[in-house]
Amino acid sequence: MLKAIHPKLPMRDKAKTRDFYLNRLGFEELGNQDYEGYLMVKKEEIEIHFFEFKELNPKENYGQVYIRTDNIKEFYQSLLGKNIAIHPNGHLTTKPWGQIEFALLDPDNNLLTFGQGVV
Repeated sequence: MLKAIHPKLPMRDKAKTRDFYLNRLGFEELGNQDYEGYLMVKKEEIEIHFFEFKELNPKENYGQVYIRTDNIKEFYQSLLGKNIAIHPNGHLTTKPWGQIEFALLDPDNNLLTFGQGVV
C-alpha cells in the first residue's frame, strides 16, 4: 500500500535552496510551473519538497532527512570533489547499527544524512 515518501522541509529563500540542490547536489526541479513559496526537487528516486518559511531561524531548525544510497563512498567523494561542506560531526563513518553514513547541512540547516548498509 505505501509506496514512497516525499519529506517537506522549510526554506527561507527559494532561489538559494534551488541553487544548492540543483547546482551543488545535482537534483532536478520537478513540475512544469513555478509555485510561489514551494519547491520540489528530485534525484534518481529521491524527491524532497520545500515550503517557504521566511522567519525560520536556521539555528532552531531541526529538519532532517535520512536518504539511503547504494554507492555511498562514490557519492561522498563526488561531493568532496565539488567542495560541498560535510557536517563537522558527519564525515563518512561506519556506525554501530550497521550503516555507513555521512551528513551535510543545506542552506537552512536541514540535515541530510546519507546511509548504506554494511555488506
